[in-house]
Amino acid sequence: MRTSQLLLPTLREDPGEAETVSHRLMLRSGLIRKVAAGIYTYLPLGLRIIRKVENIIREEMNRAGAQELLMPVASPAELWKETGRWNFYGKELLRFKDRHERDFCLGPTHEEVITDLFRREVRSYRQLPLNFYQIQTKFRDEIRPRFGLMRGREFIMKDAYSFDKDEAGARLNYQKMYDAYHRIFSRCGLTFRAVEADTGLIGGSSSHEFMVLAATGEETVVYSETGTYAANVERAEVLPPTEGSREELRPLRAVSTPNCRTVEEVTGFLKIEPGRLVKTLLYSTGKDTVAVLIRGDHEANEIKIRRLLGVTDLELAGPATVEKITGAPVGFAGPVGLKGVRILADHAVRFTRNVVVGGNRADTHIVDANYERDFQVDEFADLRNAMAGDPSPRKDGILKATKGIEVGHVFMLGTKYSQAMNASFLDPNGKECLAVMGCYGIGVGRTAAAAVEQNHDDKGIIWPFPIAPVHVHLLPLGQSAPVAEATAGLYGSLQQAGLEVLWDDREERAGVKFNDADLIGAPFQVIVGDKGLAEGLLEIKIRKTGEKLKAAPADIPAKILQLAASGPSSQ
Repeated sequence: MRTSQLLLPTLREDPGEAETVSHRLMLRSGLIRKVAAGIYTYLPLGLRIIRKVENIIREEMNRAGAQELLMPVASPAELWKETGRWNFYGKELLRFKDRHERDFCLGPTHEEVITDLFRREVRSYRQLPLNFYQIQTKFRDEIRPRFGLMRGREFIMKDAYSFDKDEAGARLNYQKMYDAYHRIFSRCGLTFRAVEADTGLIGGSSSHEFMVLAATGEETVVYSETGTYAANVERAEVLPPTEGSREELRPLRAVSTPNCRTVEEVTGFLKIEPGRLVKTLLYSTGKDTVAVLIRGDHEANEIKIRRLLGVTDLELAGPATVEKITGAPVGFAGPVGLKGVRILADHAVRFTRNVVVGGNRADTHIVDANYERDFQVDEFADLRNAMAGDPSPRKDGILKATKGIEVGHVFMLGTKYSQAMNASFLDPNGKECLAVMGCYGIGVGRTAAAAVEQNHDDKGIIWPFPIAPVHVHLLPLGQSAPVAEATAGLYGSLQQAGLEVLWDDREERAGVKFNDADLIGAPFQVIVGDKGLAEGLLEIKIRKTGEKLKAAPADIPAKILQLAASGPSSQ
């Protein structure tokens, strides 16, 4: 490819809309362009990256025995109503009516469609096990699409679905996919970790997320410092404390806390540690309001709260609701005397004594409040995020925390969908049995974006060799006949060696070419100039390390292949 013939609109400045490293650099390097919130066009080099990720996925899915098919983007409401997800999925499901006023949706995932296919076409145990996959565009109407390809409304996804005769077979298929995902992300050149995760709107009995480890990741992963436990913070279990405070109970009293609403403001004013405060969070479920008590040094886990309540919609109650229930503005809610709502509490609250809580009056908090004596709780549960320093729930060490980006997710579904849709087969005795299912997803665009988050510097992207848009960026300096001739020769010899090359044939200054090359991030740059030609040696720059090597023009293709096979740019 020649730059002069390629749509490659690089940008000198950071776009104002960019929020993350990958969003900023993928816009600046001319890989993507925004069409609407959470919806992007892949430009030529961006699409090359996507196709390379897809090819790796396709090869490993086929290797694992999955069969590729392609399901429709739109699906009828009737299928989703069979499983109850037409209403359960919430507002992320983009619904529409056709000209006959029939309800449809744009599929965010395809459990219903594939299960319908199975029940229509598979009858005997002899046809099992089966695993189907597709690479297809999905749509989820995210409430806050952001971070470029990280959290879009329209995105490319690989989704696979397995059907087995029994639980043992399903777990074998699950393990095959788990292993295939390890190979896929390793081949993409990523550093990642598989962690236990919440099953969310997909459902099922268990799941693992594959997290690319990056300091800029939007999710937190906790893992045992000395053991094998690892989980997304949304899924990580927190053990109840084994013992509580032995302080003597002190008399309850109200104190004035003018304009102190947050944990930081209240604890700073009262000169106490955050763990001595219990915050009261009021949540609306769409049907009612519940109060959740969490220690001030902990964060509420809304996924755990949703799971306990059995709801999909959960959001902090608005100021009017808070004032109606508590009689006070937001920031002063407390459990003492709170009536008319169900009160839930994290396990840690049970083991605290003499804590500070909201006073249910403006500018007022209550000091030395105690569970049972001063307020009651309807139910205790694990309702907070795990954090570094907590004991591992597997009792194999202390938890540490790191940041990660979810790129893949595998689920053990069991019979959740086959039972709802009567997807059965006949066993050897002619008895009807429900298929045991699993499902397995990879965000293709997210994988590319995560690679950028993990591989960049202040100059631009540093693509892992297997998914780079091109392998070599060829940079001729000047317009002399020897430079033009040598560049053309190298362009041909590099391609003959199986390397993908971008030839910057623009009449631009050397600095412009170097800046664009670093921004786009091909693993190798080859600089062709009159000085190097006179010496008989041209410069090869390794983008990841910045190291510069010299080689005769005839030796450059072999040298780059050698570096790609063994050097840091191939990792």
